[in-house]
Amino acid sequence: MIFKEFGNKNMPVIVLIHGGGLSWWSWKSQIEALQNDYCVVTPIIDGHGDGWDTTFISIQKSANDVIKYIKENHNGKVLAICGLSIGAQIVVEILSKEYDISENAVIESALVYPMKMTVALTVPMYNLFYGMIKKPWYSKLQAKTLNVPDELFETYYKDSSRMTKESLINIAKSNGNYSLPSTICNTKSKTLILVGENELSIMKKSANLLHNTIKGSFLKIIEKSGHGEISLLYPNKYIDLLQQFLVNNN
Repeated sequence: MIFKEFGNKNMPVIVLIHGGGLSWWSWKSQIEALQNDYCVVTPIIDGHGDGWDTTFISIQKSANDVIKYIKENHNGKVLAICGLSIGAQIVVEILSKEYDISENAVIESALVYPMKMTVALTVPMYNLFYGMIKKPWYSKLQAKTLNVPDELFETYYKDSSRMTKESLINIAKSNGNYSLPSTICNTKSKTLILVGENELSIMKKSANLLHNTIKGSFLKIIEKSGHGEISLLYPNKYIDLLQQFLVNNN
């Protein structure tokens, strides 16, 4: 796994984990706003972006890679770990494995209920239509679904068109089969859970399960918002939420 660092390594560390099909660049606005006061670390999940030639294996392996990095580079503890979508699932997995690795956590749009039927349908579709990812018109549809800002489309298209079929299939399987680890209840991280008002009911159900399982967590439903909208389309609002959360809980 590739890790990009911004800001001063001696400052408190904030880890930002991107969503599926994206890369570190989806956090550009947050990086610019935070790098003067923090060390901002953006892992590139295997199979994505500059790591396109590696194969995504699983959420669990990705979590282990981030844990290893934090232990080897930041004395085993950071100020905050934040993630979107599959990145949020990775955050959940990290917190369930290492209870005090992060003082704070922001979990945005994490699916923690398995969707077996969706996985059963998605995997054959990748086998049939994998070649479509290289078509600009198809990428535009996908980018709209993922709420990729227009100014980042060319970067998204370049990265998404390089993703291997094996990585895409593994992402679909790992994402759709993921369930909430029982050990998440032991985390010591102060946790903010975000979900869009307009997201699928299973996403809101997942957010409620996380909130009810993680003691002392905060749940915020983002009004009139879809999947990943606040961090991708309204990064200033996301930054305000994050900074208020850090100030109020530390």
